[in-house]
Amino acid sequence: QVQLLESGGGLVQAGGSLRLSCLVSGRTVSTYAMGWHRQVPGKQREEVAAITSGATTSYAPSVKGRFTISRDNSKNTAYLQMNSLKPEDTAVYYCAIRRLGVRWDYWGQGTQVTVSS
Repeated sequence: QVQLLESGGGLVQAGGSLRLSCLVSGRTVSTYAMGWHRQVPGKQREEVAAITSGATTSYAPSVKGRFTISRDNSKNTAYLQMNSLKPEDTAVYYCAIRRLGVRWDYWGQGTQVTVSS
């Protein structure tokens, strides 16, 4: 059974930082791409950042230069370092992994990030 467990969310003031973690169990993630997504109530979930099995990264334009995705395969974990946070970054953040293609195969339950102005 594959499980993804996000942690590190919380309440932070604008301009602050948070680091999210995603621990994966039930799969060895070294051959998976890993990604972070976020969703605000009433809006579609959006992909924030992704990292391939070869450590190539990609970012949504809205977070580029502020967020950094990384992975530690020895810990089966992905991270999202979020700096210079803005109120519009407030959302539930989800971790996901995929083996092939563009569809994300497995998802976590999400962690709330709230940025106050």
